[in-house]
Amino acid sequence: MNRFAFLSTGLAIKAIYDMTRTRVNLHDEENIPEGSVIFAVNHFTRIETIFLPLHLQKLTGVPVWSLADASLFKGFVGDFISEAGAVSTRDPDRDKLMVKSLLTGEANWVIFPEGRMVKTKKIFEDGEFVIDAEEGKHRPHTGAATLALRTEFYRERLRMMREKQPEEYRRLLDLFGVDETKPRLDRATSIVPVNITYYPLRARESIISRITGSLIDNPSSRTLEEVMTEGSMLLDGVDVDVRFGKPIKVRPYLKNPVVAWDIANPEPIDFDDPINSRAVLREASRTLMQEYMTAIYSMTMVNHDHIFSRLIMRHESDYIDPMDLKTRAFVVSDWLRRQIGIHIHTSLEDSQSHLLTDDRYEKFSNIMEVAEQKGVIRRDEEGWIVRNPDLLCNGGEFHTLRIQNPLMVMSNEVEPLTGLTAFLDQVAREPAAHIRRRIFGLLLEKGINDFKKDYEVYSIEGESKPPEIGAPCLLNGDERRIGVLLIHGYMAAPAEVRGLADHLQSQGYWVYTPRLRGHGTAPEDLAGRGYLDWVVSVEEGYALLRNMCDSLFIGGFSTGAGLALDLVTRIDRARTVKGVFAVAPPMKLQDYSSRFVPAVDTWNTVMKRLRIDRARKEFIENKPENPHINYTRNSVAGIREIDRLMDQLAPKLEKIEIPALIVQSARDPVVSPKGSRKVFESIASEDKEYRLFNFSRHGILLHEGSEKVYRAVSEFLEDHL
Repeated sequence: MNRFAFLSTGLAIKAIYDMTRTRVNLHDEENIPEGSVIFAVNHFTRIETIFLPLHLQKLTGVPVWSLADASLFKGFVGDFISEAGAVSTRDPDRDKLMVKSLLTGEANWVIFPEGRMVKTKKIFEDGEFVIDAEEGKHRPHTGAATLALRTEFYRERLRMMREKQPEEYRRLLDLFGVDETKPRLDRATSIVPVNITYYPLRARESIISRITGSLIDNPSSRTLEEVMTEGSMLLDGVDVDVRFGKPIKVRPYLKNPVVAWDIANPEPIDFDDPINSRAVLREASRTLMQEYMTAIYSMTMVNHDHIFSRLIMRHESDYIDPMDLKTRAFVVSDWLRRQIGIHIHTSLEDSQSHLLTDDRYEKFSNIMEVAEQKGVIRRDEEGWIVRNPDLLCNGGEFHTLRIQNPLMVMSNEVEPLTGLTAFLDQVAREPAAHIRRRIFGLLLEKGINDFKKDYEVYSIEGESKPPEIGAPCLLNGDERRIGVLLIHGYMAAPAEVRGLADHLQSQGYWVYTPRLRGHGTAPEDLAGRGYLDWVVSVEEGYALLRNMCDSLFIGGFSTGAGLALDLVTRIDRARTVKGVFAVAPPMKLQDYSSRFVPAVDTWNTVMKRLRIDRARKEFIENKPENPHINYTRNSVAGIREIDRLMDQLAPKLEKIEIPALIVQSARDPVVSPKGSRKVFESIASEDKEYRLFNFSRHGILLHEGSEKVYRAVSEFLEDHL
């Protein structure tokens, strides 16, 4: 291997990589051991052959070479990958070269046990690893195991011969072309399983595929598919998660009497000579192969595409309600976060409430768009998903399946995760009523557990209120199954709206009062939260009630009113939500502290950058109307979050077309009646009402006269059932 060419080609590859939008994320790099390493890697694209050695060399400080399909070694591309450290699978000296480089520490190696790229990602069948290849099905290759065993065999033999048979020692060095000073007999060879997962996988026409079409006359479908798939990855950006498994030590597999006899045999042994322990080593290589294949595919990074693809593939009906599908995906995502040993994409780590509301991260719509483009599904007039069984379950052509049926490819990828696929298949076939009960139960439990954890971490003795003030609360209604989601205000807790909740329950409504994250514990908890945390709390409360009740109303007080209005701009309202009510929505704040918060916030930012913590002002003294509920210290950052919430809500108010009620205190010292009036005027609903009460306080859901507000809300609900 020409070292100068290798280094210069590596710089060229790095330059190309830096120009792409590919995001490579490395995980568990600490599993890479000292010594000689063979990286056993799953193989889906040519990207691995080129870019993976670049990252591995950076991690280990040792050149990393790889085996590559012989068909690649043609013309300019062949010269390029050869200089980048790739060796043809048909090179007659490849094994000897690999053993030599591992013995000397000259290089580590990347080997793909599947052999060629497995474009279908079909590598598992009837509980065993079986590769679905172009030429037919076959077992994974044992090459990585065989070469690791051969390396350790000769390392042990060299160590023994150096002391007992110096002539055989020197002969072996000559056999491998190794200088006597270079063999590293103090090190060991390990196999490190590596999994590479791509997300999202999208194949489309790109500038690279157009250039390819202009340079090559009548390019094959295989060439076009590879350029479209991998070109999209490079240009559009894709997360490439590379995870390193625990190293597999090879030397223990040599602890066999027959192998030990061959290692100590004083007679000369050439590289390919038959030896007595060949059968033992062959069996050991098969055992090693099973071990690293299991490790490789146990590290697959599960993502939304895997979940939706498998659910669609395994659904019992060809007609699927999109919300039902997203609800099932929510159940799976919640289960995944509680599993030990299954790795999930970062986008699955947080609450998936967006799946049950507006799909704002487009995890559902993106995979559905791809599936529609390929014809494996379509949408009917009512928006339902209609499967095309003929295409959906068709394996297609090996070299074009990534384009023709990405859902099957994604479903195939997670098949080795048998616990996951069993749960996915169960959820896909479970009756919708059972799924709704699951959602209700897990969200009710989550709300309680989140509060308990936050209270344990943040509560301050003598300052924090009793747990019953801050805990979320569900009040059971009658058999009509009509629910009200009731959201408390800023610096408060569910107890703030408990009076209205009790009144509505007495009218037969089911009422759920969620706790906004950061509330009901201590101001330090609130200071670390953003308004999107509150949005998620509201979404989870909505999903809980939606899966219990047939009809819903959404309402809230103060900041909770703003969150209620925000929610109804983002959900499929026609099916369940019959109206929204907002008590003192804070479009415009009155109190003095809110006016100087931007200046204080800017001051804090400057002090943080200057690292002058003692000069930062994070809290403002608060004198609440309800000291038994509200915080007595107000977070500066929290007030800014109210501004951010209302700023993004203002242009969306015109989307609200369902019945709406706005309630305001005429002499509210915190929220200006002009602001709530502006909210009322911005709402597009034809059926809307503005109620102004002659109170001189902000908290009109508590204390004297609050029953008037309760009646106004319950009348609004009754009028719009």
